[in-house]
Amino acid sequence: MVTDSAVSPGDYVPPTVDVPALAELLDGEYSEVRTLVRANLATYAGVLDEAEELGFDAFRERVREVVVEMAATGQTGMGFPKKYGGGGDIGASIAAFETLAFGDLSVLVKVGVQFGLFGGAILQLGTERHHEAYLPRLITGELMGCFAMTETGHGSNVQALGTVARYDADSGQFVITTDGDAARKDYIGNAARHAELAVVFAQLEVGGEHKGVHAFVVPVRVGGAVAPGVRIEDDGRKMGLNGVDNGRIWFDGVRVPREALLNRFADVTPEGVYESPIDNPDRRFFTMLGTLVQGRVSVAGGAINAGKVALAIATKYANRRRQFEAASDGEEQVLLDYGMHQRRLLPLIARTYALHFAQDVVRTQLHEVFSGIADDERARRELEARAAGTKALGTWHATRTIQECREACGGAGYLAVNRFAALKADSDVFATFEGDNHVLLQMVAKGLLTHYASEFENMDQLGMVRYVTGLAVDTVIEKTSAHKLLERVRDLLPGGDEWDQEAGLFDSEYQLAMLRFREEHMLAGLARRLKRGMEQEKHPGVVFSQVQDHVIAVAHAHVERLVLEAFVEKVRQMPDGENKAALALLCDLFALSTIEADRAWFMEHGRLTVQRSKAIHREVNDLCRKVRPIAGDLVDAWNIPPEMLRSPDLVG
Repeated sequence: MVTDSAVSPGDYVPPTVDVPALAELLDGEYSEVRTLVRANLATYAGVLDEAEELGFDAFRERVREVVVEMAATGQTGMGFPKKYGGGGDIGASIAAFETLAFGDLSVLVKVGVQFGLFGGAILQLGTERHHEAYLPRLITGELMGCFAMTETGHGSNVQALGTVARYDADSGQFVITTDGDAARKDYIGNAARHAELAVVFAQLEVGGEHKGVHAFVVPVRVGGAVAPGVRIEDDGRKMGLNGVDNGRIWFDGVRVPREALLNRFADVTPEGVYESPIDNPDRRFFTMLGTLVQGRVSVAGGAINAGKVALAIATKYANRRRQFEAASDGEEQVLLDYGMHQRRLLPLIARTYALHFAQDVVRTQLHEVFSGIADDERARRELEARAAGTKALGTWHATRTIQECREACGGAGYLAVNRFAALKADSDVFATFEGDNHVLLQMVAKGLLTHYASEFENMDQLGMVRYVTGLAVDTVIEKTSAHKLLERVRDLLPGGDEWDQEAGLFDSEYQLAMLRFREEHMLAGLARRLKRGMEQEKHPGVVFSQVQDHVIAVAHAHVERLVLEAFVEKVRQMPDGENKAALALLCDLFALSTIEADRAWFMEHGRLTVQRSKAIHREVNDLCRKVRPIAGDLVDAWNIPPEMLRSPDLVG
C-alpha cells in the first residue's frame, strides 16, 4: 500500500469512492442479515424518542416489547440450532448484534442479555434436555431469563463466587444459597422485572466436597410473582441503559431438581457422585467460561458500531457547518476544512475501519470454533485472547470517539435529539461488562507470556510468574507470534540495522515491523522484570503487582499489532481500484497515527530519530488532508439508517 506523499495538496486528486460497493465490502458475507436488522431499526426508530419521553417503568416495558417483536423476525435467534427455531449460524448472530448497535443501546443490551447471555449459557453449557425444555420459547422471547454470574463482592474473579449450590442426595435436589450480601447476584440484566428463569453460577458442593463453579437453571418468578426463597431488588436508575431492568438477587435455600445443573461439562448422579469428562478442575472451569466468549465478541462489535454513529453525525455536521473566515472571499470556512478538525475526526475514522476489520477476524474465528471448523484447544485459546483484546480496545475506542465527536459538534452536540447524550451514557459501561478491560488485557498478556502452555488453565497470576521465570527470556520471545522479528525485518527492508530510517513510511511492512518490534521489546522487558523480581526472592504476587502496568502495555501493543495486520490484509486482498486506494489511505493514516501516538516510546528505544518522528507527524497531517474530501463517503459506507442518525440540525 503506497500513497504518493510527494504530490502537493493542490495537485492531489482524491480517489472516487464507490459507496455502495464499499458498503457491500463492509457488510461482508452477512449483508442479508444486516439488511434485515437495518429494516427493523427503521421500523422501531421511535424507540429513540421514547427513551427520552417515557417514564422509567414504561420505557423498560417498551424495550421488552421491541425485543420480542424483533425476535419474531428471526433477527435475534440466528445463533441457535435450526431444530429449535434458530438460524444455525453463530457468525450471523454476531453480525446481527453488531448492526443493532446503530440503534437504541437498551434494546441492544436487552437482546444481548436474553439471547446472548441467558440463551447462550443454556445452549453452550446445557445438554439436550435443557435445549428442548427452554430454547424454543427462549428464542421467541416468550420465556425471558437472566444471566446471574456477577456478585456484589466478585465481578471479574468468577472462580471466587460466594453463592453455594449443595447437593441433597436424599431429595435429589440442589439447594441454592446466597452466603452473605457480598454473594448476592448484582447488576443482573432482566432480573428486576422480566426474567422467569436465571442461569445461576454457584460453587457446587457434593458430599461436603467443593467442586468449583457450575451453572444451574433456577426459577426466579412463577406466574409473574417472585419465586419462594428468592428475593429481588431493583438496581434503580443507572448512568445509562435505563431500558434494561438490572437487579439484585438473593437465594435462601432455593431447591431445584438435579436436572437443573447445566451438565455439558459435569454432572451429579442421583446418588450424589460427581462426574466430569474433564478431570482437572481449573481446566474444566476455563473450558466452561470459554464457551461464553460470544458475549465479548458481541460487545466489541456493538461498541465499534456505536462509535460509527457518533462519527457519522460529527463528520456530516463538519461538512456543513461554517465557522470563521479563513480566506479573503469573506465566506466562513467549513469545519472539516480546518486542519485541527481533520486531526480530531479523521484518524478516528481510520481507527474505526481498522477495528471493523479486526472484528471481522474475531467473528470468523468464533464461527469456525463454535461450528466445529477449527475446534481444537489452541484455536479456542487464541479466540478467547483475541476476543478479550478486541473487546478492550474496541470499547475504549467507542468511549473516546463518542466524547470527541460530541465536543466536535459544539453546543449542538449536547442536545439529546442529536444522540450523543444517549450514546455517551449507554455505551460507557461497555468498558466494564463482559470483563473489565484491564483484567481482559491481563488475560491477553498471560497467553503471550505462556504461549498457551499445556499448564495454562492451572495458572493463576502467581503460577504465571513462576512459569515465566522458569524460562529463558529468549524462549519466551521465540514462543510468541512475533518471534525472530529483527531477522525478518532485515530480510524485508533495506538498510539492515538502519531499517527504520531507510524504509518508506508508507510501506506496510515498515508499519507492521514497527508495531511488531514494540510488542516484542515490551514482552522481553516484561519477562526480564518478572525474572529479576523472583531472583530477588520477592513473593510472586508482589512481583506481578509491580509489573502490572507493563503487562497491560504489552497486551495493548499486541492487540494493536493484530488490528493493523487485519487492516493491511484486507487492503491487500482488494482488487485494484478507487476503493482500494481510499482504504489504503485510511490504513496508512491508522498505522502512522498509531506510531505517532507512541513516538516517545519508539524514540526512547532507538526506533525513531527526531527527524523521522517529525516526518511522521507531517505525513499524518497530509493524510488527513487527503482523506478529508472522501470523509463523507467513508461514513456513508457504514450504511447507518438515517432514522438512527436523527440529529436533523446536524446532518441535514
